[in-house]
Amino acid sequence: MTDLADFAALVSGDHGLCVVSTLRPDGTIRSSVVNAGVLDHPTTGRPVVGFVVRGSTRKLRDLRARPYATVVVRSGWQWAAAEGRADLVGPEDPFTGVDGEGLRLLLREVFAAAGGTHDDWDTYDRVMAEEGRTAVLLSPDRVYSNPAG
Repeated sequence: MTDLADFAALVSGDHGLCVVSTLRPDGTIRSSVVNAGVLDHPTTGRPVVGFVVRGSTRKLRDLRARPYATVVVRSGWQWAAAEGRADLVGPEDPFTGVDGEGLRLLLREVFAAAGGTHDDWDTYDRVMAEEGRTAVLLSPDRVYSNPAG
């Protein structure tokens, strides 16, 4: 068992590209690629794996029904995985302690944690709002890795 430091160390290796796996309604696994990074949870202050999803995605529907996921990051032969419960913070997923302005800033923070940079935050904020983007904050129950590759 490792901690999120191993996960965070690999984020920059491939632009924060990670594979996220959720459970479909029939119990099978759905996997897709997202940009993810490690940041502090906005209300608990504990480190979490964060990524952002569009409001219309199947993975968001999966997470609303079954808020548990696995996120895997890799760089070459090194990899780390985090499994845990996911908090959703978005326009259709209100979260106690995070208002509209808090959501706007949280989406930026998740983007930055995944290695993103931006020079036009007004456009970024507008697109996030138009697409109904939701922040997914995974609090790990398990973190494991192969840091040596």
